[in-house]
Amino acid sequence: MTWNGEELDIDAYLARVGHEGEAKPDFDTLRALHRAHVASIPFENLEMMLGRPVPLDLGALQDKLLRQRRGGYCYEQNLLFAAALDRIGFAVTGLGAEGLLEPIPLGDEGDEGDVRQDVRQGEWRFGIVQESNGARVLRTEHKGGWFDLYEYTLEERLPVDYVVMNHYTSTHPMSSFIRRPVIQRAAPEARRTLVGEHLTVTRPDGTSDERDVSVEELGDVLDREFGIELSADDRAELIRAHYAGA
Repeated sequence: MTWNGEELDIDAYLARVGHEGEAKPDFDTLRALHRAHVASIPFENLEMMLGRPVPLDLGALQDKLLRQRRGGYCYEQNLLFAAALDRIGFAVTGLGAEGLLEPIPLGDEGDEGDVRQDVRQGEWRFGIVQESNGARVLRTEHKGGWFDLYEYTLEERLPVDYVVMNHYTSTHPMSSFIRRPVIQRAAPEARRTLVGEHLTVTRPDGTSDERDVSVEELGDVLDREFGIELSADDRAELIRAHYAGA
């Protein structure tokens, strides 16, 4: 399987995620890039909310997530991450998962063992449990205990599989990804999530702040909390189509 890492502008990627120093195929680099990616590039489904297609070719991903400094949803995020790992020299295997955000977990088998990485689950404490059927479940710990995030198997997926899944999740009327805007940014100190007009800031100790965002402040919140700058036209269309009271 190829992730087209040779086509990636690795300097632009490393600058985008704020990674300094050498990037080499070892566990320390993998861990550092994982943390940097989720803290720097937000999850967002705004292209779908604006009625646009979601291309997965590396050129489109670089233009949107690196040059425009936008975010992306699971397939965009993880395919860019896979290309970066491939470019650095990791052996990357694509897998598939089912869960709240349906991310693509990425596996690398090396000296540190079989390491699972997913770039949309954030920074905090996680654990993996194996079910009797062989599936693995990624869990995260919150103040109220452990919660399941998604289930995955070790069955390898090919690039065409992601094209098919992306088409369904970005266009099908039953897909949760096209129902309302969802934006998330995970950082060590807090995870910020905007679902529709509802903004939640959650901290590692379990405390959180919640409030509704007015249409007048939406653009400022996207910029300040998530680092997303929409054009005036895109912001107006997003508000018109998906926010009550516009």
